[in-house]
Amino acid sequence: MKPVVALVGRPNVGKSTLFNRLTKSRDAIVADFAGLTRDRHYGNARQGGHEFIVIDTGGFEPTAESGIYVEMAKQTRQAVAEADVVVFVVDARGGLSAQDHDIASYLRKLGKPTVLAANKAEGMTEGTQLAEFYELGLGEVMAVSAAHGQGIRSLVEQALETLNLPEPDEEGEATDSGAIKLAVAGRPNVGKSTLINTWLGEERLVAFDMPGTTRDAISVPFERKGQLYELIDTAGLRRKGRVFEAIEKFSVVKTLQAIESAHVVLLLLDATQGVTDQDAHIAGYILESGRAVVIAVNKWDAVDDYQREQLQRQIESRLAFLKFAAIHFISAKKRQGLGPVWDSIALAHKSAMVKMPTPVLTRLLLEAVQFQSPKRAGMFRPKLRYAHQGGMNPPVIVVHGNSLEHVTDAYKRFLEGRFRKEFKLIGTPLRIEMKTSTNPYADKD
Repeated sequence: MKPVVALVGRPNVGKSTLFNRLTKSRDAIVADFAGLTRDRHYGNARQGGHEFIVIDTGGFEPTAESGIYVEMAKQTRQAVAEADVVVFVVDARGGLSAQDHDIASYLRKLGKPTVLAANKAEGMTEGTQLAEFYELGLGEVMAVSAAHGQGIRSLVEQALETLNLPEPDEEGEATDSGAIKLAVAGRPNVGKSTLINTWLGEERLVAFDMPGTTRDAISVPFERKGQLYELIDTAGLRRKGRVFEAIEKFSVVKTLQAIESAHVVLLLLDATQGVTDQDAHIAGYILESGRAVVIAVNKWDAVDDYQREQLQRQIESRLAFLKFAAIHFISAKKRQGLGPVWDSIALAHKSAMVKMPTPVLTRLLLEAVQFQSPKRAGMFRPKLRYAHQGGMNPPVIVVHGNSLEHVTDAYKRFLEGRFRKEFKLIGTPLRIEMKTSTNPYADKD
């Protein structure tokens, strides 16, 4: 699973600027609900062959006793607890402060791997100007400038070195057990724990804890109708003697890591609450990750006909980007509607891992062009010549031809519909990449 890096420091030292630099300014997932401040953001980052999750926190005041800073301190402590390594950001121009000493003391007591980054250090030498930060007792001071991108690569390398991560190519050497990795994702209190415990009770299997490599994620192996599954738990499932104790303690990091590790994600919604912003954020991350998905609406028995109609409209509008996913209405508590969910999970996995022969793809492509040609762009009309498969989970179709940079998104959706219909793809995203052939004589005199 992806390692987690938390950015910690007092207010206005440039944590958010560093976060945007690491995530290349992509939109981060914002967990916005009671008890979680909006100053806490999660995003993906990558350096070399390693991907990791970055947490941006609000200004940290460990000794705060009242006001919003108490809540921000709580969230920062939670971020540090979730992290594998902490990047402590200080202000190189503002100098050392008493608050920096308080934060450093807190981090030293935890004993978690910590890298000290002196931000806003553009134009500074690493000599006397940064010497005072060694007082914090956190080892080497990394001079960086988040605004100008200076020293960022060295900072990330230093942070990841503390984790002794395997080489990227080594991570893929594990043998495939044939099990479908299934993550159950959703907001707190939507019934994830109830659903998981219902499944385990029905299957009557002994489940066991399988610690993750970088986080304490729990995977529960079980079998249904001869198919092996590996349930990647995001609900905090723990074994307590012979009884499973389900703890609905929401962790954004655990959800993101579970989604990344899964083949199929079951997105669980609460029929009594409707589709919330947090549901849409999680759904967006699933799509961005390219994972196959099945939507299940829990507590369906607790709403009346009017609420059901409104909920279906909400799903159609707010989760329109997941229109390829199967939707089921269930009651985990009463064990209603669970059978068809398994059928959709198996179908989504099959669709995500489908093999599409090049001759069939090319034939479908040419038939689509004959039925409807792409729009002309200026003097040129894009020419689509042939297609082949470029990957699985999610399926990727690579189309070759000329002037393909002018192919519109609407035409790509038209092609996607043709491909989906032919291969009966349900529950998985489908990505279409356009590759334009280069003219070998373009640079010739």
